[in-house]
Amino acid sequence: MSAEDAIENIIGRFGLYQTWILFLITIGRYPNEFQLTNVVFILPSVNYVCLDEQALNYTNCCPCENPEYDTSTIVDSVTSSWHLICSRTQLASLAQSMLQLGILVGSLIYGYLSDRYGRKIATLTGMITNVIFIILSAMVPAFWMFLICRFLIGTAVGGTMLCCYILMVELSGKSFRPYLPAVTEIAYVTAYIILPIIAYYVRQWRYLQLVTSVPWVFVIMYQWLLPESPRWLITMGRKKEAVDILTKIAKWNNKKTSNIAALVDKLEEESKHDKQKSGSYLDLFKTPKIRIYTFIFAFVWFCCANTFFGINQYIGRLGGNFFLNIILSGLFHVPGMIFNVLASLYLKRKVGVILSFVVASLSLILFIFIPSGSDYLSLMFAIVSQIGAYMAFVQIYLYTSEVFPTIIRNSALGFASMSARVGGFAAPFIVNIGIEWVSIIIFSFVALSAAFLCIFLPNTNDTTLLNTIQQIEKSQVHVKKRTESIE
Repeated sequence: MSAEDAIENIIGRFGLYQTWILFLITIGRYPNEFQLTNVVFILPSVNYVCLDEQALNYTNCCPCENPEYDTSTIVDSVTSSWHLICSRTQLASLAQSMLQLGILVGSLIYGYLSDRYGRKIATLTGMITNVIFIILSAMVPAFWMFLICRFLIGTAVGGTMLCCYILMVELSGKSFRPYLPAVTEIAYVTAYIILPIIAYYVRQWRYLQLVTSVPWVFVIMYQWLLPESPRWLITMGRKKEAVDILTKIAKWNNKKTSNIAALVDKLEEESKHDKQKSGSYLDLFKTPKIRIYTFIFAFVWFCCANTFFGINQYIGRLGGNFFLNIILSGLFHVPGMIFNVLASLYLKRKVGVILSFVVASLSLILFIFIPSGSDYLSLMFAIVSQIGAYMAFVQIYLYTSEVFPTIIRNSALGFASMSARVGGFAAPFIVNIGIEWVSIIIFSFVALSAAFLCIFLPNTNDTTLLNTIQQIEKSQVHVKKRTESIE
């Protein structure tokens, strides 16, 4: 892989224009991030007193036809609205998992749309439909309708996550990529901290859905604010549009604009030489190296989501102040963002991911042996394990986007994200096994398995993003030589 990034030479590593686009994307992503973290508020595990005549006012007993729910923390939730208790508990797990199932489908659909029709249209579609589906979910009168809305929200969430990330990667220079795991997570981390504060004052789930969606209808204006990815345009052979966008970015960043057309001609010729203008999911399995990377990354993403979302639900069930626990968990993501930058700067990609998984796994094992009643100690180890899983999740986005070429980059992330959603879908069912130590052992083993598989992946530090599959398949010797020279 070449050490020089021609796009970075034109527009700079990360200037004023990229900062402006990052601001727009960060603000526009908040409804998306709220949906990823709101499960503990809209679908909590609730306590109730059974008012059935034979129940003698027992707490949380089953079966129970007339429960009186505890409203001291959450006044009204999906759980209490449709009585998802006793024999209907699995429906609560299904409702939690429908978001992940939607993200799975959305990742595939939007990955294809983004690679075929452009990053901009896919990003806009995800953001706008997300707001619409969240609003609809707050108005439905039946549980099955809520499940459908939850699935549709997931499709938009999956598309928004992938397309926003790839757009920022392709607008940034090679030398700025180590910082992307932090800057692209600003929306998620701040939403994680803000949502418990909103939920403290808005304790009815329908109103919470509206408050975290309606104010964002302005994202429709992003049609005139977001750019198309110049790297994608060059790969598609759309030279004039690429030159126009690169010229605009260069002017914002006070860069020279005189030689842009010539540089784009050169990049376009390289793409034409490799005889491929569009990619599909089938291309992930046609060639040897890409096929191996696809299977490994798919399993690693599965493990990321399974571990992270499983731990996230445990934190919502720990003792102590419910809202404070969530806020503290969010605040501890801030050092996680910093550690991700340091890992991206000073460690090989796979070393950073492996260490993150190991931290998550070991913290979970220690969590099992904490005496009951040690609320703060349990919270500390749960948060440490969550931060480990979070760091692995964030780094794997960057790692995947660097390994796969532009022509199938979004498709690769879409397929990997599909695997992640299978892991996320399974997480609530593992949590609800009923034997805590069994659930924890499963999550710990999954994290260690991912760490092991990462050993077989290539190193991508300080490499230029390649455009075609042929370039990846031919790059082995160059990568090996470059790695040996660095070492």
